[in-house]
Amino acid sequence: MTQPTILLPAMALVGWTLCVLLLVPYQRFKAAFAGKVTAHDFKFGESARVPQDVSIPNRNLMNLLEVPVLFYVVCVVAYFMQKADPLTLTLAWSYVVLRMLHSLVHLSYNQVMHRMAVFAASNGVLALLWLRLFIALLT
Repeated sequence: MTQPTILLPAMALVGWTLCVLLLVPYQRFKAAFAGKVTAHDFKFGESARVPQDVSIPNRNLMNLLEVPVLFYVVCVVAYFMQKADPLTLTLAWSYVVLRMLHSLVHLSYNQVMHRMAVFAASNGVLALLWLRLFIALLT
């Protein structure tokens, strides 16, 4: 029963990404209503006038749309190739937890060394997922 459950961590990360996505317009509108920014400040992305508390959620969203693409692919390939075992599932959930932790650090106190450590750990887990899939496909 591991095969379909490998898609659950991917769905969880999609859900988390959608939550962060909602934070972006919330912070932008909040700043606009407070008079900190105008629509023109976002004409070409984000201008230098955009406060950090407004730009960080957008940057975190971009983080959730970059490297995690490789996570989604490994989950889908493991599912379709029927190569999802309990260890792969554990690694997949670990990846999701680490990415969520990365977001929480980024969106709260944003200590770069903490954020980098969690980011590196998540990438290590992702590399292990791909290595496991590669080995499983060879055997």
